[in-house]
Amino acid sequence: MTAANNRTVVEGVQKMTPSEAFVETCVANGVTEMFGIMGSAFMDAMDIFAPAGIRLIPVVHEQGAAHMADGYARVSGRHGVVIGQNGPGISNCVTAIAAAYWAHSPVVMITPETGTMGMGLGGFQEANQLPMFQEFTKYQGHVCNPKRMAEFTARCFDRAISEMGPTQLNIPRDYFYGEVQCEIPKPMRVERGSGGENSLQAATELLATAKFPVILAGGGVVMGDAVEECRQLAERLGAPVVTGYLRNDAFPAKHPLWAGPLGYQGSKAAMKLIAQADVVIALGSRMGPFGTLPQHGMDYWPKNAKIIQVEADHTNLGLVKKISVGIHGDAKAVARELGRRLQDQTLACDATKAARADTIATEKAAWEKELDEWTHERDPYSLDMIEEAKGERTPTGGKYLHPRQVLRELEKAMPPRVMVSTDIGNINSVANSYLRFDEPRSFFAPMSFGNCGYALPTIIGAKCAAPDRPAIAYAGDGAWGMSMVEIMTAVRHDIPVTAVVFHNRQWGAEKKNQVDFYNRRFV
Repeated sequence: MTAANNRTVVEGVQKMTPSEAFVETCVANGVTEMFGIMGSAFMDAMDIFAPAGIRLIPVVHEQGAAHMADGYARVSGRHGVVIGQNGPGISNCVTAIAAAYWAHSPVVMITPETGTMGMGLGGFQEANQLPMFQEFTKYQGHVCNPKRMAEFTARCFDRAISEMGPTQLNIPRDYFYGEVQCEIPKPMRVERGSGGENSLQAATELLATAKFPVILAGGGVVMGDAVEECRQLAERLGAPVVTGYLRNDAFPAKHPLWAGPLGYQGSKAAMKLIAQADVVIALGSRMGPFGTLPQHGMDYWPKNAKIIQVEADHTNLGLVKKISVGIHGDAKAVARELGRRLQDQTLACDATKAARADTIATEKAAWEKELDEWTHERDPYSLDMIEEAKGERTPTGGKYLHPRQVLRELEKAMPPRVMVSTDIGNINSVANSYLRFDEPRSFFAPMSFGNCGYALPTIIGAKCAAPDRPAIAYAGDGAWGMSMVEIMTAVRHDIPVTAVVFHNRQWGAEKKNQVDFYNRRFV
């Protein structure tokens, strides 16, 4: 016997039921919470969750369960697990698993399936569940024999971590029953290194000659626990650090080298600084299209800069942007190794470090001043201005506030160590400019998938993983309507979170398109 999170894990070949094999493998991987809705398809396993130290957290809708598993994984760095009834319970999870895929979250999706004797007959709640998730999972394990339950379960847990994304464990419901002889596999974790010698040497030579280096800190910095190594490298170079789109927690905002996020509704300071770069280190970033697009009237991505891209997933190297050096390695290990190689060298950027620090401070101050003053955006077709024009309220005495004013005040009110999730929509995108964090695993958004209904359930999952940290969700009224039922989950299970709902009575992002491109022909 061994202990996993103070629980006993069986060792050696044992006689057990497939349900026990499934649960024991979950225990071996440190699972203490699952999110979902109970169902007859997995009830035999569910019956022994509690004795094994696993808490099932029933939700209102399975999409919310998968978002909770995503938030749980992104805060804890461990697996988030979601489970549901076969058929509709499973299909309800597709959208949330897609969001987890683009966030690179190690979510394990347990999908009990129609029994083997009923497959293909069109029975109750029958569905072919593997194709539903094939685009949004890194690995799909289908239990083809009850004797292989522990094997496939373990592989799904292992691959979620090694492949940095969701996996699916598909189990015919009759395969939970019976008796098998099996051994519970021990978790296998891939150790990533600092990259190849040739690429490291090429990157070192580029950095040694750089006059205005800039670091782009992406999600790999957060997931790889590399913030400290990123800080040390930035300080050695005197390089401003910009963060990737919706990766605002990849570098501490209180640090003088922090410049804010790139991408949609990002920081003008970050954009103006990276535009001056002659060498960019994209540390744990794929430099996705939405995170490097022109913004605020600026096509800021440097046209002639040399790009050093560091990626744990080699298929992302050079995928979006042309690069000069690609390093296949762990963000933490690579940053540490580059810092070691540069430590005792005389660098071209050393001579301009003080001037660069002044430039960084000046650009940041100008951006902060603009944010303080940015209350000029008014829509004459908005509800508040129509009421004002009718004389139904006064400009200062009404109930409406300028969105940017609200975001600025919320920023000031954030408690220490806060976690924030944002939904999709204009107000949440604009919030990208105002959300600043001093520790990683603090900011969660639906990333490139951009689905509504994300923020509330995700922050509930995050709170489960870090109950000592304040947890706040931002949502527009449209997205809120898709997820507000999960308030019931928070109340039932005593998971205290705060939701800020921006009530503008419109689909703001789509209205903006109709304003800009369709001459206000609103539908």
